[in-house]
Amino acid sequence: MALVAAIVAACKSGPQAPSPQDAQPARSDQHPAGSATGPVRSSAATTPRAYRRDAAGHIYGLNAQRIYKGKLPPLLYAIGVLEVDIDRSGRVSALRWMRAPRHAPEVVKEIERTVRAAAPFPVPAHMQRVTYTDTWLWDKSGSFQLDTLTEGQL
Repeated sequence: MALVAAIVAACKSGPQAPSPQDAQPARSDQHPAGSATGPVRSSAATTPRAYRRDAAGHIYGLNAQRIYKGKLPPLLYAIGVLEVDIDRSGRVSALRWMRAPRHAPEVVKEIERTVRAAAPFPVPAHMQRVTYTDTWLWDKSGSFQLDTLTEGQL
């Protein structure tokens, strides 16, 4: 049932726009979590759903040039639902595809590479470890949005 709900949520038109706080770019005096010049930050999330927002913001911060700006086109090249395990140090301990875009194996590899390269993620301070799920919305240009922070579709 959860898989069906995730797929339907990813395909519906007009998802909620991110709040202004989510859409703000990182200031030049801030370093993305896990960057070589900044410390790993901590997540105040107490649930996997809340942590998902922190993880999505972390991925966006490290991949700003790859984020699709504005509303996505009506037909996406690939949609994938990925479950990610994060340990108490913010490291990725496992990746599991709930719905892989099998027609686009290069996208599967690139999403996995992107998630692993984003480590360490924000430390789940109120949880020993966390498993969160997000839907990757992939444009044919190679740009993407995550369902958690999507600007929606045209």
